[in-house]
Amino acid sequence: MPYARLPDRAVLDLTGETAEPFLQNLVTSDLDLLGPDEARPSALLAPQGKILFDFLVSRLDGGLRLDVAAGAREALVKRLTLYRLRAKVAFTAADMPVFALWDAPDAAAPVDRRFVTGTVRRCYGEAPAGLEEASPDHFEALRLRAGVAEAESDFPSSEMFPHDVLLDQNGGVSFKKGCYIGQEVVSRMQHRGTARRRIMLVQADGHLTPGAVILAGEKPIGTVLSAVAGEGNDGGEGIGLLRIDKLAAALAGDLLLSADGVPVEIAIPAWAGYDLPLPAPLDGDEA
Repeated sequence: MPYARLPDRAVLDLTGETAEPFLQNLVTSDLDLLGPDEARPSALLAPQGKILFDFLVSRLDGGLRLDVAAGAREALVKRLTLYRLRAKVAFTAADMPVFALWDAPDAAAPVDRRFVTGTVRRCYGEAPAGLEEASPDHFEALRLRAGVAEAESDFPSSEMFPHDVLLDQNGGVSFKKGCYIGQEVVSRMQHRGTARRRIMLVQADGHLTPGAVILAGEKPIGTVLSAVAGEGNDGGEGIGLLRIDKLAAALAGDLLLSADGVPVEIAIPAWAGYDLPLPAPLDGDEA
């Protein structure tokens, strides 16, 4: 059972008697469903429905813990402070390392619910005892092969809707709880079925470059977000953001899919419950 310290992640603790209702009224996930031994994905949105911050939420004595991109923590504190008003909640940027451990179904650490296997966990403060330490690159490869995207690492803030990065598929968005910031836009996308872009798995026979345009024939239909070498250093694999209607058209027309001049294969992550829609014309860009 390996583990890795994640230097690009940081912790923000929310404590106080109103910490949970305060956050519940702001973020996309339903904290009423958050168990004591799990870390669930969630996000704080702009009023226009795009992701400002994404994070994992878990419980601690007297409050909640947010596991967020290290470079975004300070900005997240400032944003939450704008909404605090008279709420009895304190924000503590805890100085503790963040660890991921995997192939660890029975470890005493919160289960990372972004991974359907239930064998990926998070640990905070002290490294888990008795496990083999691995490079953070090993966990990044595991994450990308599972189709799990993270803000700052894979996509910039303020550019993606929750549906784009599959938060609607992994429990990161509730469509049943009360109002939260950006809910109207997200609910409309859900009920009208208007999500056009999705995270998908990308696999190539050669190197994949983050930022490379994914082409169907000569028409752009998406972008590689992040990539790693394939297992055994055979080719490249990663995640891309694709126009799923244009991908459907490309597949229907048996067009060559490529990136960086190398043929690629595109797949929906096995855990995701969405399907490709009816094909759309390939004219124009991928936006």
